[in-house]
Amino acid sequence: MVIQSNMSPKAIVEVWETTAPIFVKFNVPLADKTLESIVDSEIVPILLTELNAAVGSSTATCIEGG
Repeated sequence: MVIQSNMSPKAIVEVWETTAPIFVKFNVPLADKTLESIVDSEIVPILLTELNAAVGSSTATCIEGG
């Protein structure tokens, strides 16, 4: 599964605990709101790249919808 902008930081950390320091680095609160609603649109792609790298996931390892 790829971490996406429609996921909340809280849910992401619940599944992948290793992502917590990345949210601290980007000053993103562990909220129930989606990343796209609480993170600047220019930062979202960078944040997603780091989060997915931390969990070893990429579009190359996952298929659409799963």
